[in-house]
Amino acid sequence: MESAEEFLKYRSPLVSRYASREMSFNFSDKKKFSTWRKLWIFLAKAEQALGLPISDAQIQEMERHAEDIDFVMAAEEERKLRHDVMAHVHTFAHCCPSAAPIIHLGATSCYVGDNTDLIMLRDGFDILMPKLARVIDRLAKFAEKYADLPTLGFTHYQPAQLTTVGKRSCLWIQDLTMDMRNLQRAREDLRFRGVKGTTGTQASFLQLFQGDHEKVEELDRMVTEMAGFKKAYLVTGQTYSRKVDIDCLSSLASLGATVHKICTDIRLLANLKEVEEPFEKEQIGSSAMPYKRNPMRSERCCSLARHLVALLTNPLQTASVQWLERTLDDSANRRISLAESFLTADIILSTLQNISEGLVVYPKVIERHINQELPFMATENIIMAMVTAGGDRQECHERIRVLSQEAAAVVKQEGGDNDLLSRVQRDPYFVPILGQLDVLLDPKTFTGRAPQQVSRFLSEEVRPLLEPFKTKMDVKMELEL
Repeated sequence: MESAEEFLKYRSPLVSRYASREMSFNFSDKKKFSTWRKLWIFLAKAEQALGLPISDAQIQEMERHAEDIDFVMAAEEERKLRHDVMAHVHTFAHCCPSAAPIIHLGATSCYVGDNTDLIMLRDGFDILMPKLARVIDRLAKFAEKYADLPTLGFTHYQPAQLTTVGKRSCLWIQDLTMDMRNLQRAREDLRFRGVKGTTGTQASFLQLFQGDHEKVEELDRMVTEMAGFKKAYLVTGQTYSRKVDIDCLSSLASLGATVHKICTDIRLLANLKEVEEPFEKEQIGSSAMPYKRNPMRSERCCSLARHLVALLTNPLQTASVQWLERTLDDSANRRISLAESFLTADIILSTLQNISEGLVVYPKVIERHINQELPFMATENIIMAMVTAGGDRQECHERIRVLSQEAAAVVKQEGGDNDLLSRVQRDPYFVPILGQLDVLLDPKTFTGRAPQQVSRFLSEEVRPLLEPFKTKMDVKMELEL
C-alpha cells in the first residue's frame, strides 16, 4: 500500500503506470546494488583462487550479506562522501567487518558500475525478446486467419490495388522479425567490462599479483565467467565504450519505429471501421461522445514509441564527447536513458501484445469499401475481356474512360455510390462480356499471390524465428490501465 507521501512527489509513469514488474525490478536499486555486492564477491573469489590472502570466512561473510542492503545508511554515506560506490563499499563493510579490508580490492568504481549496467542490459534483452516473440506469434495467427480476405491496398493513403488483410499484417510481422534479429544480435554482442582498473590498463591488479600477467588475465576471465558472460572487452578506458549503449538503444529505437508504424496503421483502419483494437465492455471512448471507440492502446504505443526513438539521441551524443579514457558527464544521463529505453520498450510490447490478441476485423465494411473502388480497378480486366471477344482496344478504352468519369462525378460531386458497373451493363457495346462481369469483378482475382506469400513467409521465416521461445508463448497480456 502506497503512503500519501508518495503522491506528493514526481513518480515516473514508466514505472508507476505502465512497465512490468520484471522490467521495473531489472533497473531497481535492489537489483543494482545487490549486483554490486555479487561482483565484489566474484572478485574476491577469483583473487583468492589466484593466491591473494583472502579467507573462506571473509567470502562467506560477504555472501551472507549480499542481499540485506541498508539503503538508509548508504544514502547517508553518499551524502557525506559524494561518491555512490564508496558509500556502498562502506555500507557493505559495515555488515561484513572481517571482509572489509578486501572488498573492492584493486577495483575502480566502474568495475561495479559498468559491469552492472552490462548485466542489466543483457537481462533487459532477455525480458524483451519473449515479449516480442509473443507479439509476432499473435500477429502470425491473425495473418494466417485472414490470409485470403481481400481488402483495399493503399498507397499515399489513396485506394490502390487489392491486397489481403493477412498479407498486410505480414508487413508488420516482417518489420518485427527484423527487430527480433536486431535485439538478438545486440544481446549476443554484449561483452563484460571485466576487471580492468582505473584507466583500463589493469595496473592495480598487475601490482596485486606482483607482475604476473597470466594471473591478471585469468582474474579477468574468471570474473567474466562468474557473471555469465562468454567474453570481456579486451580494451577499455575507465568505462566500456559508450558505443555499446548506442548499439543497444539503436535496436530498441528501431523497434519503436516499427511499433509506431503498426499502431498508426491500426488507427487509420479504425477510422475506416475495417479493423479495431480490443475494446473492453465497460471502456469509455470519450467523456463527451459516448458512441466513440477511440484506439487508445494504439495511440499509447505511438506516444511511447516516439519517446523511445527520441531517447537514442542521448547515447549518440554521450559517446561523441567521452574525452580520452573517460569523463563523468556520461553518468547522470545514462541513469535515465538506459532504464527508460528498456522500460518504454517493455511497455509498448506488452500493449501491442494485448492489441494483437484482440484485433477485430469487419469483413462487411471491408467489402463495402472494395465495392466502392473495384469497378475502377476492374477497367483493365473489362478492356482485355472485350478485346478477347473481338473488340477494338482503343474504342473500348475510350468508352470505359467516359463511363468512369461519369461514375466518378456521381461519387465525388453527388456523394453517390460508384455506379460504373451498372453503366457498363446498360451500354450495348459491352453485351459480349456481360456474362463475365461477376468473374471479372471477383475481389479474390485482384489479390495476386498474397495468400501464398502469407503461407510461405510464416512457414519459412516466422515460425523458425519463434522456435526458441515456444515454451514462453502461453502468457496472455491483460492491461491494468
